[in-house]
Amino acid sequence: MRLVVCFLAILALWVLLFWVPDWPTVAAGVVFAALVVAALGPRFPVGAEKALDPRRWFFAAVYLPYFLYYCVRANLDVAIRVVHPDVPIHPGIVKVRTGLTSEMAKTFLANSITLTPGTLTIDIDGQDLYVHWINIHTDDAERRCAEIVGRFEPLLRRIFE
Repeated sequence: MRLVVCFLAILALWVLLFWVPDWPTVAAGVVFAALVVAALGPRFPVGAEKALDPRRWFFAAVYLPYFLYYCVRANLDVAIRVVHPDVPIHPGIVKVRTGLTSEMAKTFLANSITLTPGTLTIDIDGQDLYVHWINIHTDDAERRCAEIVGRFEPLLRRIFE
């Protein structure tokens, strides 16, 4: 099933890139997709057939504006910290724990944290993420997890797990 999803995804990308619905182009896309699947199919992520579930696409569509909201909010926070000299900056590296289990979900979480200004995911070690944070304002590990990981984790769980 995984290789079929890989084949269909590559063929769909081929058709979208060429945007010419004639048979020679589609036939070339089928040949190209088959060659790519033969060469790279085993490296395609496990569980990729989950991508066919429309509920996951819905939550991905919900996640994008949700992420953009927090990204803009963090941009403004960092801009204020740069411009205003009285706003504190207490940088440091914190360890936060995630409940996500799939590698793809943890990768998306780490990238979401990194793309949000003021935070940078340094390492993923099992269920723990090491994050450089521009302003550590609490010593409570639960609050740090809720503030850094908690906002993205529920939607990513619905998309990837």
